[in-house]
Amino acid sequence: MKYSFRCFGHENIRAKHHKTIEFTKNSYLTPRGTCIIGIRADFDVSNLNRLSNKIKITVKVNEIIDIFFAKVNPNFNDDHEIVFRKSNYHSKRTLGFNLNKGAKDLNRDIVKLMQNPNSIMEVTLEESRVLF
Repeated sequence: MKYSFRCFGHENIRAKHHKTIEFTKNSYLTPRGTCIIGIRADFDVSNLNRLSNKIKITVKVNEIIDIFFAKVNPNFNDDHEIVFRKSNYHSKRTLGFNLNKGAKDLNRDIVKLMQNPNSIMEVTLEESRVLF
């Protein structure tokens, strides 16, 4: 299965968190949201619930791409936020755990672009056989 959604930039995007990456449907972001890399996300939770096992997450802004991997939390059920964690911690907000990189590891060119509210990030989630 393959699923894509969009999110937008914000001047407070810093992507400095070591252990998580987050997308939110909120239309604002405070400087404390160091793991958030996109706001106003237009994902549909019912599509996300069909993912299984391991996933590849591809983020693209303009022509710049970054990729990360995680294991799917089968109990994910949040229609407002998607969180990926390096740890094994699960909550209803956690779509993926055992993430291979945190927000601080994201391509810094993408982070710079996402500090512009007019920037659009395309996020694609797809099942992966890659061992990480």
